[in-house]
Amino acid sequence: MLDALKRLIAGKSPSPEWPAVASWAQRNKLRFRRTRDDAGFVIEGGSEGRSWRLEWGPPQRSYIQGHELRMRMEAGLPPEWQVMVLSVPLLEQLERQTFERYTESTQTVIDVDTPEEMRWLAMYTRVPCPGDRGLRSRFGLVGNIEPVAQAWVQGDLAQQLTDASASALQSQPPFVLMMLRGRVYLRTQLPDPDVDVLSRLVALFESAVANALRVASAEGVAGDKEGWASTASTAWQTQLGPEDPKARDGH
Repeated sequence: MLDALKRLIAGKSPSPEWPAVASWAQRNKLRFRRTRDDAGFVIEGGSEGRSWRLEWGPPQRSYIQGHELRMRMEAGLPPEWQVMVLSVPLLEQLERQTFERYTESTQTVIDVDTPEEMRWLAMYTRVPCPGDRGLRSRFGLVGNIEPVAQAWVQGDLAQQLTDASASALQSQPPFVLMMLRGRVYLRTQLPDPDVDVLSRLVALFESAVANALRVASAEGVAGDKEGWASTASTAWQTQLGPEDPKARDGH
């Protein structure tokens, strides 16, 4: 109430409240709060005995326009596992940009400030994506350990990706799902935080985590359960190069 009065006195327009999202979070026993700049919100929840964090707001990648949804969880996976699932239009776009950056320019060394998405496309070849033709036509798979990558995108995760391609990801927006530095990440373009879309993407993310842990268990390297402190907002910033015009301060 006091904040609203201050904004009224200052002549500022009311901040967005996202009541449907806040109600959905409350019903599902998730913690919802707006970011300090009122440009988005944060939701915190958990699955598989671990905490995850969802952020919606200004994008942190140049290939995403408008607003971005991103999720992450510290899963305790082997840090050497580097696997990425991308929507096909984004994969083709980044492949073109990677080719231009490292082949048609004077740059001959991979810049460590380049986002992982582009570095991996320069370092690794595509992995044959398991699943039916529909799944393969909409998602590409890249990774440094082919058996791990293929084992990850099977079962429930394959079904979740298939379902999402007909609903939350029907328009094939930029979409990335990653295993990186022991964590699982999801990032996609999302102009409007529709509750149904949020719910589907959270289910997809939790399935990705469960499958990653299943693969780790099968490999005899099941992830350790760690606290939320290790997933501070700097986890996003380590994937941003200083040249990225859309780099933010952690929101």
